[in-house]
Amino acid sequence: GVQGACPSGWHLPSDAEWSELTNYLDGTAIAGGKLKESGATHWTSPNTAATNETGFTALPGGYRYNNGTFSLVGYDGYWWNATENSTNNAWFRYMVYYNSSVTGFGDSKALGFSVRCLKD
Repeated sequence: GVQGACPSGWHLPSDAEWSELTNYLDGTAIAGGKLKESGATHWTSPNTAATNETGFTALPGGYRYNNGTFSLVGYDGYWWNATENSTNNAWFRYMVYYNSSVTGFGDSKALGFSVRCLKD
């Protein structure tokens, strides 16, 4: 794996590792609910189907534009993975407050998303 921003002995998950996680959790349509922190302490209500049954405790950190401003904090969570889809873009996964899915997409590496590290 790619260490990236992760400490020694840990790595940034690949898109395939994210897919393995969401498949294990019965698919992308419901995996977000199983990963998101439950309740409305950090997530905007209704935080649909959030149970955090995995202990992952996904939080809605939103993202940072390349000009330094932040967007969607409290509404959505975005996590980079180590898989590039072009020289300037990489894949990420995101979860939103209004449904239980985990969605993958590619965008500019100039954006600031959260990361989750996996133990090697």
